[in-house]
Amino acid sequence: MKIAYLVNTYPRASHSFIRREVQAMERQGFEICRFAMRSDRQTLLDPADVAEDDRTEHILARGLSPILLSAFRWMIAHPAQTAKALALAMRCGAHGAGGGPGAGGRLRHLVYLAEAAHLARRCSTLHLTHVHAHFGTNSAAVAMLCRTLGGPKYSFTVHGPEEFDAPRALSLGEKIGHAAFTVAISSFGRSQLCRWAALPDWPKLQVVHCGVEPLRFADPAPLPEGGPHLVAIGRLAEQKGFALLLEAMESAAPNLPGLRLTIVGDGPLRPELEAALASRGLVGIVTLAGWQDEAGVRRAFANATALILPSFAEGLPVVVMEAMASARPVIATAIAGVPELVLPGETGWLVPAGDAAALAGAIAALAATPRERLEAMGQAGRARVMDRHDVDHEAGKLAALIAGAAL
Repeated sequence: MKIAYLVNTYPRASHSFIRREVQAMERQGFEICRFAMRSDRQTLLDPADVAEDDRTEHILARGLSPILLSAFRWMIAHPAQTAKALALAMRCGAHGAGGGPGAGGRLRHLVYLAEAAHLARRCSTLHLTHVHAHFGTNSAAVAMLCRTLGGPKYSFTVHGPEEFDAPRALSLGEKIGHAAFTVAISSFGRSQLCRWAALPDWPKLQVVHCGVEPLRFADPAPLPEGGPHLVAIGRLAEQKGFALLLEAMESAAPNLPGLRLTIVGDGPLRPELEAALASRGLVGIVTLAGWQDEAGVRRAFANATALILPSFAEGLPVVVMEAMASARPVIATAIAGVPELVLPGETGWLVPAGDAAALAGAIAALAATPRERLEAMGQAGRARVMDRHDVDHEAGKLAALIAGAAL
């Protein structure tokens, strides 16, 4: 079966989970054409991402005139579908005016319409029978308009939290209604989709987890001596809660002389976090390690006693899966899909989001836990993630849904 994958910007360093899913789908026997609106090639450092960029057709790289000409040819050949798609674009654009990233008003939806018409033409030329989009933002809008224009059936994966921040502006219910099915990455995510989907569309809402490749985590490193040494991984942005984590570290560090924290990632808050390290007396205790490739992230897990996730908003972070696959306990805030993986007392600790004192308390509890117990928690977490998040097993679920949609 020959299908398309559609993402707004692809590949990106933070979207390696999509690359892994695409490759797993190819192992399921699918022939996949990768489409994205734009490339992020100038920021790509991982050779695997650069290779994926070479395999991806970036629509906007063709230039405005070729896209408009391609779209015009499709629309002229499909006048009735074009009228329906134009009405749908205007309706969604009215919802999305001022709605934030991936939404956009009517003018933006006219751009989506042109991209969709071009995509429909490419799908016809390449004999693609299904489009699967990632994220419920503009990529799902383009897939929906492509279908309305006479293109193939589509589905899309919603990750959160962005989609749940602006469901009306993103016309999330409309996108679900037109889709063959919609994927959530956790049961929590599905519950949020149920809020915006019409009741008859609830059977379309399916859970397919993001996956890890077991062979990449075949031989977890033993827990390091001393510490505890924590690692936090993510974009240095407001929703990740790193400023709160520094507050917790300031509270916990005086009673835990061996405590260390490495933050892996980069982003707009780096200058503020650097200033906070100095003002809170955490220089030498907390290290901002910057962005790391997949091998660097695995090294960070090997050098850590546990992962700590202080986020305020998430979907179900892949970094939690990777930490557990690395046999590391997890301290995390009890938000979104995280409690579906992190089980208190079994695989880690859960704390209320936004509570620095609770976060510091969990760090102290980790430090007081015997090494043998931490090892057992790590192994329990590893077993849990391998059971629930094997990328090939999850790709098989998605493959079955796509095959079923073709019937």
